[in-house]
Amino acid sequence: MHVSSRSVVVPPPAPPVGRPPKVRSDKSGQSIARRSQSNVPEQPRWRIAPPSPTPQPASEIPSEECKTRFYHPEAIKAHLKESPPWLVSMMIHLVLLLALALISTSSGVVGRIELTLRQSSAPVTTELMDFSIAAMDLDNAPSEESSIEFQEEITPVEIEIPVNLTSLKFDLDSIAPRKLSPTPPPTGKASATNMFSGRTGRMKQQLLLEAGGNADTENAVAMGLEWLKRNQLKDGSWSLRGPYQGGARSENNVAATAMAMLAFMGAGSTHRGGEYEKELWKAVRWLVKKQDRQGFMASAAADHEKMYSQAQATIALCELYAMTGDSWIRPYAQLSCDFACRSQSTGGGWRYRPRFDSDTSVTGWFVMGLKSGEAGGLKIDPKVLKRVDGYLDSVSAGSKDDYYNVGYSYMIGDAPSPSMTAEGLLCRQYIGWDRNMRGMRNGLDTLVKNHPISMRSQDVYYWYYATQALHHFGGPLWTEWNDKLKVALPAAQQTRGPEKGSWAPNQDAWGTHAGRLYTTCLSLYCLEVYYRHMPIYAPEEINDA
Repeated sequence: MHVSSRSVVVPPPAPPVGRPPKVRSDKSGQSIARRSQSNVPEQPRWRIAPPSPTPQPASEIPSEECKTRFYHPEAIKAHLKESPPWLVSMMIHLVLLLALALISTSSGVVGRIELTLRQSSAPVTTELMDFSIAAMDLDNAPSEESSIEFQEEITPVEIEIPVNLTSLKFDLDSIAPRKLSPTPPPTGKASATNMFSGRTGRMKQQLLLEAGGNADTENAVAMGLEWLKRNQLKDGSWSLRGPYQGGARSENNVAATAMAMLAFMGAGSTHRGGEYEKELWKAVRWLVKKQDRQGFMASAAADHEKMYSQAQATIALCELYAMTGDSWIRPYAQLSCDFACRSQSTGGGWRYRPRFDSDTSVTGWFVMGLKSGEAGGLKIDPKVLKRVDGYLDSVSAGSKDDYYNVGYSYMIGDAPSPSMTAEGLLCRQYIGWDRNMRGMRNGLDTLVKNHPISMRSQDVYYWYYATQALHHFGGPLWTEWNDKLKVALPAAQQTRGPEKGSWAPNQDAWGTHAGRLYTTCLSLYCLEVYYRHMPIYAPEEINDA
């Protein structure tokens, strides 16, 4: 091999800049780093080194004294006191807005909310934080009809003052004799004060004594309500079948819950106050969850019980709204009344299916529901109750002159019965019959004389309607009926054992089918009659009976 004598100088390769050394693997699979040139200095990874952090001067580091000064609660309070009033006001309003934004309500429950914010022209002083209610002359308290003008500086707590004083005025005025309207108020006007104002306070005690109640009837009511309280289910509802003895043959939670609610409300409790406030609050929350968009609540009941249950639930919601004025309940109560109006049959009543047929039993429950809604100021089509009057004409066995010779029947063509006669006459009273109509007097006289209360032939359904109609009618007929009622019903109540406070269903005409809760609730309605509804007719009309 020939080699040239001339030597060729090969310059060394340029050193790599910022690249990691390449690696290769030997036969054993181990990586060997390529040697780096010994005379080439190691290159930095960054072409421009980042600036080193400037040490913070010792004077700028917060000392323990500074931390205590700025973060101690007393220091924060001092800063707040030194803040200008407009800044404190702005912060309070911002917190209020955030709180309102987090409040949620059920769909359709609350209408439009308007919140107006403005800077107060009055100076901010510490005296505004103190709140007291000055003594007020109740005789000069604002009435329901008077308009109330609120000042800009008034607080939400102050808004409640005239409302509470107004209700207190009604309670105190109830001590004096009242002149009641001989007929129900016109449709569409709120009459809750007239219909339900006797359930609490001094008015309740006055009505109890005037109408013939006593300590025995009130003790029986108290024991019965305690029995209902013990048997409320965890979800807030009641059952017709148990957990007590003597339950119904079939279940109907909506009817059971509505009937229990009516017993508590009849004694003066609501979901906003009273001895059984907690039980009613749980119950009404359960009940409204059963309502669909059409207002129907009894979809789970048996076919022949659906409309009964719906009517009873309607009464419960409407009474609760009329007693409290709670805007949360209003849309549910209004929707149930709307369903009642839409489901009326062409014959003028209601039965097992909407708009299909009529019977006096179901019709009576719906009439009470609509009148309760009317008492709370809900919108009720006045034509609906006029059509009911026409239906009652069709099931009356009397002539057109007095509307009564024998009584009222369950359906057109059926024979009259005491229970349907009592229910029909009560409907006539609420629709607007005058007390002195011959059919009213003759019908109630027949019930008292021919079908008095007797524990040998128990029919609490009949007693429930007859007791109400006779209480409104008043006079000697009511006294004769009540003298037996206030003795027989408390005596029949169970006073010991697990069912203490209830009424056994086995001897009742419908008790074996409807169960113990049914007989207990209707018995309680009878014993609450003295104050449960205000009398329809004026006292001077009762003197001629």
